[in-house]
Amino acid sequence: MEKVIILGSGPNRIGQGVEFDYACVHCVWSLREEGYQAIMVNCNPETVSTDYDTSDKLYFEPIVLEDVLNIIEREKPLGVVVQFGGQTPLKLAKPLEKLNVPIIGTSPESIDIAEDRERFRDLIIKLGLKQPESGIAKSKDEAIKIAENIGYPVLVRPSYVLGGRAMRLVYDTSELIQYIEEAVTVTEDKPILIDKFLDGSIELDVDCVSDGEDVLVGAVMEHIEEAGIHSGDSATCIPHYTLPDDVVIKVKEQSKKLAKALNTVGLINIQYAVKDGEIYVIEANPRASRTVPFVSKAIGYPLAKIASKVMVGKKLKDIVPEVFKIKNIHPASDFLSADFSYYAVKEVVFPWNRFPEVDPLLGPEMKSTGEVMGIDKDFGLAFWKAQAAAGQILPIQGNVFISVADKDKPDIENIAKELVNLGFRIYATSGTYKFLKEKGIPSTLVNKLSEERPNIVDRIKNNEISMIINTPSGKRERSDAYYIRRAAVATKTPYFTTTRAAAAAVMAIKSYKEKGLSVIALQDMR
Repeated sequence: MEKVIILGSGPNRIGQGVEFDYACVHCVWSLREEGYQAIMVNCNPETVSTDYDTSDKLYFEPIVLEDVLNIIEREKPLGVVVQFGGQTPLKLAKPLEKLNVPIIGTSPESIDIAEDRERFRDLIIKLGLKQPESGIAKSKDEAIKIAENIGYPVLVRPSYVLGGRAMRLVYDTSELIQYIEEAVTVTEDKPILIDKFLDGSIELDVDCVSDGEDVLVGAVMEHIEEAGIHSGDSATCIPHYTLPDDVVIKVKEQSKKLAKALNTVGLINIQYAVKDGEIYVIEANPRASRTVPFVSKAIGYPLAKIASKVMVGKKLKDIVPEVFKIKNIHPASDFLSADFSYYAVKEVVFPWNRFPEVDPLLGPEMKSTGEVMGIDKDFGLAFWKAQAAAGQILPIQGNVFISVADKDKPDIENIAKELVNLGFRIYATSGTYKFLKEKGIPSTLVNKLSEERPNIVDRIKNNEISMIINTPSGKRERSDAYYIRRAAVATKTPYFTTTRAAAAAVMAIKSYKEKGLSVIALQDMR
């Protein structure tokens, strides 16, 4: 019997964890179905992949080159699977290939094109797709020059990072210099990546399986939080709930084009930003993404199992023939929103209560430690269920505190009007209070932290506030709102730091008050 080695993700950490364990286990099951001996390599005792009866053989060893090579030398496998354990095993693809170890699935060369910013940018240009303006800096002076040419705000990060670590949204040159001096080392060998931040854009995640000829688009997930929030920290929805179908069809077409251009064999995750109807490619990861379990459960197709069969030579048309019959009815698409009779919302779980000094503000660096899912025929109720599963029960009455940045004030008008229509009383600090008053929306002025008491933090601690909408803008506002966010965590008060998430919460409250809640099994819903 031919042997295949599957590399897991190693110890759980922010950015990769149980989602990749799910993909590894499905890969093992799939390969065993195809008649291969599945050998698992992982070193986390709390995963299903390291259970004694999951794989044919388990090596409880670190996911590092030396240990993996020792196992390969002993087992002499047909090949090694690196695309199911996240970034950790993916980094071993090139070193293993140099030592003549066969990599099953997408080639290390294609993986490198996707990982290397300059090579990937060249591919995007060749395909006629769009990307946000970007640059690679190998010194502090070069970083300042690139950022000023692109225009602030910019996203900065080291290359080859996991979970957006050390990634930051920078608003001016002084912040950029501080970031370089405090957070990262910039050298020829360790450049930093600088991207134009598309303020106000909508972010999308796409999970696909490709066999080199055909591409199955599992789902286009619309992020509920705005762009700039790490994809692992953003709530997402299947199908899209605000974008028009024609934009999503274009996204699927571009995903297929990109998957084929990278010669993908197996899974690929692609992230996009949509601004003013224009589609921008953010990045592509030719591996299992952390959204694979969510997508698989939402659409009813186990993507990791399908990808595993593809990686050992089977074709998508043979594995899921019914999908390609649908394709003839809906050209350029695999699953349109019309194919869904329900919404699936993924929400993330954060460990804020375990870290009392950490600012519970979402940003480019991933902080979540879990995920939940809500489903319903109504988007609002699906979002309500997802919030409840994550431990945040949305209110149906009471006082809502609103304090938003100037750039968010136009977006907050309809949200505030709807809250008033739903019977809520609005509290606001001076800037937002003045804006709401100009728009004819009734609200109560509340003192800032620096003003006389009782201030807003006092009111939150006294449980006078049922929900908080507080969007930051720039360095100073983020710092000022820290105590409000910490008070929200301490009192378990629902709070939202983006207007898109706040709008979704208002839709959820309205649906809950009008329709009530019903529970149905995912299998029955489908």
